[in-house]
Amino acid sequence: MAETAKQMNIYQAISKCMEEIGAVGKNDLNKSQGFKYRGIDAVMNAINPALVNNHIFIVPEVLEQTREERKSIKGATLIYSVCKIKYTFYAEDGSSITAVTIGEGMDSGDKATNKAMAIAFKYACFQVFCIPTEEMQDPDSESHTVEPKNDFVPATVEQLRTMTDFVSAYSDMCENATSNDIWKTLKEKYHFEKTSDLSSEMAAKIIEQVKCWYKKKKEE
Repeated sequence: MAETAKQMNIYQAISKCMEEIGAVGKNDLNKSQGFKYRGIDAVMNAINPALVNNHIFIVPEVLEQTREERKSIKGATLIYSVCKIKYTFYAEDGSSITAVTIGEGMDSGDKATNKAMAIAFKYACFQVFCIPTEEMQDPDSESHTVEPKNDFVPATVEQLRTMTDFVSAYSDMCENATSNDIWKTLKEKYHFEKTSDLSSEMAAKIIEQVKCWYKKKKEE
């Protein structure tokens, strides 16, 4: 009777994959910005034969996700997604290891999360299998001089316009009240001189205050 081949554990299987996977170069082109990059398809094509040969499969688990809206330079709405994902690499004997990576993606439609997951997976594979990337730059080869951190985030034009609209609408409803009177009250209460002095957080707080005044006056 032929002897059954011994199953490899995950450490042996990954070592075998590392022997079989070659370098992945930057062969895809970002047409809008003109730079080359390593696409997820190129990475999958490089690792798939080695995974099959050595009986490894990978299971993702999203640990954390954040999503927010941003504006493009042309004013279009973009969805920005950041995913923290755990990847578990299983061998045929049931042994496994995990790797956690972060992926970021931005899209004007419904693909921001897909992009974030693709980036996270790509770099998990690069690092677990130590895939040569030919010309990847070493972080120690460059340095940056940065400005001191400033936690003040100025109010956006949209926030200030919204606040001005509410102040104007509220003053129209009030007898013997003008926009100047209301601005004076707000400045005294929230301790600012110019709207450019306001942070995003403070601008949003004032807008809510004026909304409350406006609602209360309408109900009288």
